[in-house]
Amino acid sequence: MNVVSTKVLVLHGPNLNLLGERETGIYGQVTLADIDSQLSALAADLDAELQIHQSNHEGELVDLIHQARTWADAIVINPGAFTHYSIALHDALRAVALPVVEVHLSNIHAREEFRHRSVIAPVALGQLSGFGPDSYLLGLRAALEAVKRSRAAHP
Repeated sequence: MNVVSTKVLVLHGPNLNLLGERETGIYGQVTLADIDSQLSALAADLDAELQIHQSNHEGELVDLIHQARTWADAIVINPGAFTHYSIALHDALRAVALPVVEVHLSNIHAREEFRHRSVIAPVALGQLSGFGPDSYLLGLRAALEAVKRSRAAHP
């Protein structure tokens, strides 16, 4: 039997490039490179291929989502501050119709009131927040499992 590798786009939104030095009391000492390394190792173990990108620019993230429709099987996204107001990201994710898992390092529901609302959640399979870097790893596992279920249902 020929096993098809699952392809996943991982997107990091604004300010995540400063992990490890920005608000370490909230986000910890882990860097974005550390998270990417952990994701890549897990993907290799699970026979998945990742494309990982970080951008502080909403339009660039939208472009990457649009491009994913031609090659990706799923998307894992930490939209950062765009979580709370980016209808452009919401619409792009809805338009590509890929399974989406939203992740956050901190528990956005235990923080400032404005962080409690996600405009991404309605187009995501689910949201993982508050588990630090493990949010990404759990999110990747959830995305891969969603693709696996979909393939089993539609061979």
